[in-house]
Amino acid sequence: MNQDHLDLVFGALSDATRRGILAQLSAGETNVSALAAPYQMSQPAVSKHLRVLEKAGLIRRERRGRENFVAVNTVRAEEARDWIAHYTQFWKQQFDAVDDYIKNTMEKKK
Repeated sequence: MNQDHLDLVFGALSDATRRGILAQLSAGETNVSALAAPYQMSQPAVSKHLRVLEKAGLIRRERRGRENFVAVNTVRAEEARDWIAHYTQFWKQQFDAVDDYIKNTMEKKK
């Protein structure tokens, strides 16, 4: 994943409202009005959050008649997950190496 996309994804996920919107969308596609309902903010404010999610590639919108429908786009989330998994494994190996070093050092001192 390119660094700019990664920044957009993590930036989008840094906001509780946007994470809440994604949680709502985990139940399936819905319209913007339904997404706005749980929040005490205007529909334009919710639309700003949706634009951030859309720019990050985490959602996709489709206009049907007079309504906008929103659904999760999992590709970017999966790329971010893969990035996290890679570095999780990297740091786990680093910590294991430090742990082995400490154990070996302690055994040599005995």
